[in-house]
Amino acid sequence: MHRFSVELKKDAVVLAMTCTTYTKRGETGMAYTAKDYSHILGMEGISDETLKNHFTLYQGYVSNTNTLLEETARLVEAQQHKSPEFAEMRRRFGFEFDGMRLHEYYFDNLKGNGQLDPQSDLYKKIVEDFGSYDHWKNDFLGTLAMRGIGWAVLLYDHKWDRLLNAWIELHQTNVLAGLPPLLVVDAWEHAYYLDYQTGRPGYIEAIFANLDWDEVIRRFENNPEIRDRRKAA
Repeated sequence: MHRFSVELKKDAVVLAMTCTTYTKRGETGMAYTAKDYSHILGMEGISDETLKNHFTLYQGYVSNTNTLLEETARLVEAQQHKSPEFAEMRRRFGFEFDGMRLHEYYFDNLKGNGQLDPQSDLYKKIVEDFGSYDHWKNDFLGTLAMRGIGWAVLLYDHKWDRLLNAWIELHQTNVLAGLPPLLVVDAWEHAYYLDYQTGRPGYIEAIFANLDWDEVIRRFENNPEIRDRRKAA
């Protein structure tokens, strides 16, 4: 009888973490390393203690992603790729990898002034697809306020040239395939409990005051389909 016994780290050394970089780790390829997000400390409404704890959790996702990659490679090398251990690790990988990557999107779109330029192409696209900025915001706020643990995300469907708000359960459930994230907000309690306990509305207000819309605009404008449409216009 096989037993899934790989130890995944729950805690890690606090690193002031910039998306993930890579370092060599031998025959299994390149290891992910956590980014430095110390530059987002000092935000109004989101304490440094909360952020440092959050960085620790993020580091754990990076470590666990690497562990799963190493262990599945080891099992394949040992001809155990049809074993229950391999199957469980492969299932777990989406949770750990998406936990790592969503946190990077989240941290990267923080410590701005919370203002989206009404003259930006993204603002105009929001108005085109949702009718008004306020309508989009209410839709996004409703998503972010949903009961449960997960993420509220603004996505761009490049095949149909439209923006969509979505809820990602945990890290890997309800992900809309192929749609690049533009705005990502963490709705797990660890993102706000130290500052607001169970009062998610206070956290949501603080997040919107600290959004870096310039980063969100960059994600939108760097999309190849957006660049192609601009050239064709």
